[in-house]
Amino acid sequence: MSQHLSASFSATIRVKIEDQPGAFAKLAAAIGEAGGSLGAIDLVRVEKGKKVRDVTVNAASTEHIEQIADAVRTVPGVEVDQVSDRTFLMHLGGKIEVVSKHPLKTRDDLSMAYTPGVARVCMAIAEDRSKVFNLTIKQNTVAVVSDGTAVLGLGDIGPEGAIPVMEGKAMLFKEFGGVDAFPICLATKDTDEIVAIVTAIAPVFGGINLEDISAPRCFEIERRLRETLDIPVFHDDQHGTAIVVLAALVNALRVVGKKMEDLRVVVVGTGAAGVAVSKILLHAGVRDVIGCDRRGAIHRGRDGLDESKAAYAELTNPENLAGTANEVLAGADVFLGLAGPGAVSAEAVRTMAKDAIVFAMANPTPEVMPEEIADFAAVIATGRSDYPNQINNVLAFPGVFRGALDVRASQITEEMKVAAGHAIAAVVSDDALGAEYIVPSVFNRDVAPAVAAAAASAAEQGGVARRPRPAQ
Repeated sequence: MSQHLSASFSATIRVKIEDQPGAFAKLAAAIGEAGGSLGAIDLVRVEKGKKVRDVTVNAASTEHIEQIADAVRTVPGVEVDQVSDRTFLMHLGGKIEVVSKHPLKTRDDLSMAYTPGVARVCMAIAEDRSKVFNLTIKQNTVAVVSDGTAVLGLGDIGPEGAIPVMEGKAMLFKEFGGVDAFPICLATKDTDEIVAIVTAIAPVFGGINLEDISAPRCFEIERRLRETLDIPVFHDDQHGTAIVVLAALVNALRVVGKKMEDLRVVVVGTGAAGVAVSKILLHAGVRDVIGCDRRGAIHRGRDGLDESKAAYAELTNPENLAGTANEVLAGADVFLGLAGPGAVSAEAVRTMAKDAIVFAMANPTPEVMPEEIADFAAVIATGRSDYPNQINNVLAFPGVFRGALDVRASQITEEMKVAAGHAIAAVVSDDALGAEYIVPSVFNRDVAPAVAAAAASAAEQGGVARRPRPAQ
């Protein structure tokens, strides 16, 4: 398979090129022969007999960037000054900042924003703590909390290593939901300590987004915080994924003409996301969900089930089927992969029911490559941006929190998640819907407002809203 070139592996190569006809064409040819994609070309300055240019290239990996740079160095008349990784340049100094909403230009400004005027505001909140929502950042601020134990596909890389991801999450909150978010990366893996710390900082925030915390601790941490706090607590790796999977499945069923209640769904990978996906589908009307881990189908009475998997077995697999993931796929309507490459075989996928729906979401390498099953499966989705139908959490969490904050919800309920999934699905019109377009683009600006409205409405109907949604 050809290399996938991406801006995430792009570089700016500063070169000095002899000012001769055809010199740049040789440089461009070298980049192409090395498998790179030539992007922007900027003239930096002109020197005697030479031009200094910044040349942007897209590559497939860090090693590929070096290969392209080495190829450029071999071109006669070209001198490489420096190679700058554009992704690292974006992260220099961090990606977010705090900006004041009001200028401090006069003594009057200072006296109202800070002392002595601020004291009256403090006392108003102390006398009626509900005013904290109106008079502080709490009304629009979310803590993005991680301990760095399950970051992307990188595993336990520590709290410092997690900061760039949490900063990125904060950017997405602001860009798509208008929500102010701040990264909180904790130097502890202790469940009790994490619960205590988040509980202690909660007065500042209107919601808590848990992120990249390894299973099974993430389940207990979320459960205990939900029981303790009166603000929404949302583990995005679980529920954001579940919401977008539901949205994609709703539209995939529109494509193939099947109904939720008639499906047999096989979920391979029963970590945080797999459990949440299973629960939201059951809540949305699916009756037959079979979860599989490394030992095969999870069923009642299977030896060695821990507490969480025993509870999962009680909710799923109504026929109590045993066998490997490949075996239980036979006759299934839907495969949902939340495991890793090779978790199922292409041959097993081909034993599924007619008009099979396959969501192979392991990233960067899906459980089964789309090319291997493209002639069989009716609808295919992945977690990658270079295939159609990317399952991307950014479709869900900005709008869910926007809606929750708008009505000051005390929690995010299963009904709010289901409503959010259906709202995402509804953004795809009948005219646009197709096997390769079942979820909207992450840049579709209709998504977050639609999700926010649906989540807020469900919160009001479910009795967890503490104020009406403001007029838009």
